[in-house]
Amino acid sequence: MIPVKRNYVFDFDSTLTRVEALDVLAEITLASNPKKEEIVQEIIEITNLGIDGEISFTESLERRIKLLEAKKSDLPFLIDKLKQKVSKSIEDNKNFFEEFSDDIYVISCGFKEFIDEIVKDYNIPSSRVYANTFEYDKHDRIIGFDTKNVLSSHNGKIACLKQLDLEGEVQVIGDGYSDYVTKEAGVADKFFAYTENVKREKAVSKADHVTPNLDEFLYVNKLPRNISYPKNRIKILLLENVHPNAFKKFSKDGFTVETVSTSLSEDELIDKLQGVHVLGIRSKTQVTRKVIQSAKKLMTIGAFCIGTKQIDLDACKENGIVVFNAPYSNTRSVVELAMGEIIMLLRSVFQRSTEMHKGFWNKTAKGAREVRGKKLGIIGYGNIGKQMSILAEAMGMDVYYYDIEDKLALGNTTRIHKLEDLLSICDVVTLHMDDNPANKNFISKKELDLCKDGALLVNLSRGFVVDIQALKEALQSGKLAGAAVDVYPKEPKSNGDFYTELQGLDNVILTPHIGGSTEEAQVDIADFVPGKIMGYINSGNTVDAVNFPNIRLPRQTNAHRFLHIHKNMPGIMAKINGVLADFKLNITGQYLSTDPKVGYVITDVDKEYNKQVIKALKKIEGTIKFRVLY
Repeated sequence: MIPVKRNYVFDFDSTLTRVEALDVLAEITLASNPKKEEIVQEIIEITNLGIDGEISFTESLERRIKLLEAKKSDLPFLIDKLKQKVSKSIEDNKNFFEEFSDDIYVISCGFKEFIDEIVKDYNIPSSRVYANTFEYDKHDRIIGFDTKNVLSSHNGKIACLKQLDLEGEVQVIGDGYSDYVTKEAGVADKFFAYTENVKREKAVSKADHVTPNLDEFLYVNKLPRNISYPKNRIKILLLENVHPNAFKKFSKDGFTVETVSTSLSEDELIDKLQGVHVLGIRSKTQVTRKVIQSAKKLMTIGAFCIGTKQIDLDACKENGIVVFNAPYSNTRSVVELAMGEIIMLLRSVFQRSTEMHKGFWNKTAKGAREVRGKKLGIIGYGNIGKQMSILAEAMGMDVYYYDIEDKLALGNTTRIHKLEDLLSICDVVTLHMDDNPANKNFISKKELDLCKDGALLVNLSRGFVVDIQALKEALQSGKLAGAAVDVYPKEPKSNGDFYTELQGLDNVILTPHIGGSTEEAQVDIADFVPGKIMGYINSGNTVDAVNFPNIRLPRQTNAHRFLHIHKNMPGIMAKINGVLADFKLNITGQYLSTDPKVGYVITDVDKEYNKQVIKALKKIEGTIKFRVLY
């Protein structure tokens, strides 16, 4: 069967470029005009009226040219700006324009004077650019356009295509009225609504296919492209009010993103994850083995917090799902709250505040102490513990720490090798431990009895590390002078009713797990986690993954990248390279990393590959997941 010849007809403004060229020209020509903003806005409004078909194109063009006050000498400046405004996915797929140059046309109601200069960099000659031309007066001022050109009139693209009478299928790619009417008039076989830069509902409603970028257009037409799978087809689900910056970052990179403000139950999550490739959660959503095994398309999970206990990491690894978290982003927020609570406990601020709310003035120094000179004991000297030691030392405290691992002490901090020694000497003990199940009831009656009389306890780590009943008894007996607690053995899934045995004790500060809940921390997390996820989706990088071998391989130009996740079995690498050798593919870059359960290899090959190689790689015994990246 002889393949049907296709002709690809591109619009220019807001399709090949991210902008409307005459709007940019207005910014240049009206730079010194005191009414610039007002006139530019009027030009934009006229542009949109013409694009949506509310006024004739001829009227739109005449009215804009009058307002522009442009000269021929302004055009080089416009061209320079437009070269910087080419649509991202167009730039990324330059090879398509070079390879299919003979089949590509630009038909635009814009002007050849600047369009030719932009598209020639994409191997589109002037002979296949159909557009208007300016008319000038004797002083080279732009005063109009060639009215004999069919593109200067209403429905000019229809007339232009009729004149061209292209052989084969005609596909029109554009964003406005003048593009979609070509299909309605019968001069185009398909209309693709291009929405990378602007989404016009009228154009979308008339489209055979909505294409948010050129990758989608090339994918639908099975044409060569920069990436194997369009990003808009990769679905991301964000739960639990993840900061909106994450949505913006993913969306800007071209992914399809859905947000849900709450956590979901296991059954709800299973249902919601059908067809989802990326899941973003905070601390309340439980990602169980059952959830993971049912999410067939899931590639990666982002925990927009420090802890990952809510995720079955082993099940993720076994199913080739890479997990990222934010181990550093809210460190400062947690430390500042801990330091603030230490000060408030030492000064009995909450007791005095409660009395004042009841109208009782009790100005007293009793039970009010400075932090300076007090001994602070830090249990858990990780990222938060270290930052805590720096801040506390700056406040004048003598800092000690206990950790089961060998950690370098910062500043003048002193390491204590036995927990009981630290407890016995410190005025304040603050907990910064991880979510290892072995830490359950790490602080129990035994440890509290070892504390210095009148000491303070601060827990912003994990709720299960402290025996709450034992803590209550220590506070009631006076063994401890006070406590601040931000985390609890059982926490509600959403805002609402909550109970703890510590309620009602006036020497206890209770907060609802807000240690890392600051605007700054959430912004940092919404930057860090999406960055890691996009690094994996776009490049295959797993650096900082919680549950996977860490790999980073620089992007290769003129290469194809294969990602292979497999069980850690002898001979897998040899089998992968054997398949590549059988298909005569040359490896230009390769990196393998393993842990006891899985292996992950990135392979770059330097030429076109037979589709059968993909099937062969997927059939290798022990393969968990395989993906062609680009």
